[in-house]
Amino acid sequence: MGIADLVRGLDTVWVLVTAFLVFFMQAGFGMLEAGLIRAKNTCNILTKNFLDFCMASLGFFIFGYAIMYGVGNPLFGTTGWFLLGAKSGSHVPLYAFWLFQAVFSATAATIVAGGMAERMKFPAYLIYSFLISAFIYPIVGHWAWGGGWLAKLGFTDFAGSTVVHVTGGSAAFIGTIILGPRIGKYARDGSPRVIAGHSIPLASLGVLILWFGWFGFNPGSTLSVGNGNLIARIAINTNLAAAAGAIVAMVVVWIKFGKPDLSMAMNGALAGLVAITAPCAFVSPGAAIAIGAVGGVLIVFGIILLDKIHVDDPVGAVAVHGIGGIWGTLSLGIFGQKALGLPRDGLFQGGGFAQLGVQALGTFAVALFVIGAMALVFKLIQAVVGLRVSREEELRGLDIGEHGMEAYSGFQIFITE
Repeated sequence: MGIADLVRGLDTVWVLVTAFLVFFMQAGFGMLEAGLIRAKNTCNILTKNFLDFCMASLGFFIFGYAIMYGVGNPLFGTTGWFLLGAKSGSHVPLYAFWLFQAVFSATAATIVAGGMAERMKFPAYLIYSFLISAFIYPIVGHWAWGGGWLAKLGFTDFAGSTVVHVTGGSAAFIGTIILGPRIGKYARDGSPRVIAGHSIPLASLGVLILWFGWFGFNPGSTLSVGNGNLIARIAINTNLAAAAGAIVAMVVVWIKFGKPDLSMAMNGALAGLVAITAPCAFVSPGAAIAIGAVGGVLIVFGIILLDKIHVDDPVGAVAVHGIGGIWGTLSLGIFGQKALGLPRDGLFQGGGFAQLGVQALGTFAVALFVIGAMALVFKLIQAVVGLRVSREEELRGLDIGEHGMEAYSGFQIFITE
């Protein structure tokens, strides 16, 4: 074995181990979403998270990878269906690279489960998760990472603030609008009512698992262990942005409402993580703190704004991933440094508006495309199998109606004659 083979082997192990960490984020999403919804829907949301990954794996294997990394045109690839004749997008083996990209695809898909929680039909969700993983996400991925039109313009998204998170957040946004709010969420005068989640401990565990998994999400996107300084910078930036987001969100909500709300602090951490995902390799630790802090402010006011326009998002997915992802992508054009590998310096580094303009074009183009495409997908699903459960099933809980079981057995009282 030569040195080149050893290096390739080490890089392959690195890519696989970080892919495993990103896979474990599915558990984080599951615990977070389960904790922030009512007990009567817990089994349903966990089943969606579990099957989500299965549907995404198959969809990305059959169609997604070919569309994302196949030879084609600036909009989509057209070779490598079922990975037949496909080539790796990196120097690591095809199967390792595919797995790393597949877990990213599943992450984008599972974001939507929380936004549309407590009232979406399970069969409809399965169809959705396959279609976004097989077609919608891969098209966006091709634009930015597969040599598509955004990549040619110099658009940069190191680990997916736009490719993963704006895609998932935009899909959740249009999905919640089409689905409509939960029964009882808004009063007659339009004011929002609190529908409390059933387990803050579960939600807290979920956030910490996600934070842990992000150390695979961002550093793993190097696809190589060769540059230790780069990996370390990405890791510290990831951590600092999350910490800043959590603290700032907590302080903002404390000042505004008089209490340091834990759920908002947790969403602040996630907003910081989402925001730093695009620029993590190209900014200093000080900039990472600023990026996370702004994410923490945006999450508080983003959730308030969405409530005002009656977008009922039980877990804050649209604000965290949609708004946080857009901010993170733009922040790269503000704080990014050419010396750290960017095509151009960002605005605050003396590079003017050039990189910021490309970043804005890319992230808003993706948001508009996903909103339009997913509106069509959800409307088709609605016409074919229906999108929302009945009023009776929603009131009783989706665990019983959809799955014939309870997450917490014995909590419902049935009267029999």
